[in-house]
Amino acid sequence: MRSIRLSIDRLVLRGFGPGEQRALVEGLQDELSRFLADPSARREWSRSRRTPVMKLGRLPLEPGVAGAKNFGADLARRIGRGLKP
Repeated sequence: MRSIRLSIDRLVLRGFGPGEQRALVEGLQDELSRFLADPSARREWSRSRRTPVMKLGRLPLEPGVAGAKNFGADLARRIGRGLKP
């Protein structure tokens, strides 16, 4: 199976402190990595298609570093679900 390389060139996080930004990115990376490690998810992603917009719905945001990390992980899970055909 081919490898998947995901690059995010720019991530703008307004309203988050530096520690919260790092935690959010860490949560996002961890969960996306976990999703991409799943062979069935990788098979689905290997099919060519366009997804110009994803409506992810409302995401809860709890205060602090832990809330930011949970937000990042929840965001990644919703992105993963949104990419399934």
